[in-house]
Amino acid sequence: MKKNVLLLFVATSLLFACSNDDDSSDNDSNPQNSIVGTWDATELRIDNDTASDDAKNGRDALNFLTAKDCFIITFTFEESLAVIAENSVNYLEIGVNSEGTGLDIPCPTQKDTDMSVYTIEGNTLSIVDEDGMTITTTVDIDGDTMAIDASALDIPNFNATDAELIFKKR
Repeated sequence: MKKNVLLLFVATSLLFACSNDDDSSDNDSNPQNSIVGTWDATELRIDNDTASDDAKNGRDALNFLTAKDCFIITFTFEESLAVIAENSVNYLEIGVNSEGTGLDIPCPTQKDTDMSVYTIEGNTLSIVDEDGMTITTTVDIDGDTMAIDASALDIPNFNATDAELIFKKR
């Protein structure tokens, strides 16, 4: 299970390093303005009836860490069209608490950092990574909340329909 949860987080972090958009609530005439800032992954919304166990475990781990103010995936979109992705997924240590009644996941102290460039038009976000690969996705931004449709993504061990990854702006 630990391997599958880690694989889910790695896959979603790759998605986020390449998926974010803006539907400007700060400035409706320029979607780029509302995406500028730092965004923390806080929630994975899934349909419990159709989601895989891996997606459910990923949701539960993300909820556990978010409740501890531990954010393992963060994106910073700059006005210069640079995006910085910080990812602590590779450093997660998932266990069971001492009572054996639930998760015990310490907040990682290490992280990987990647820098890319992005463009945004409407709610279409495109990110070009350091290898020149472009990833395009649709996102919705409402104030300080950004939702990314995860169900259309080809992520191993993630077969949830109607799934959304939710970010909160700092």
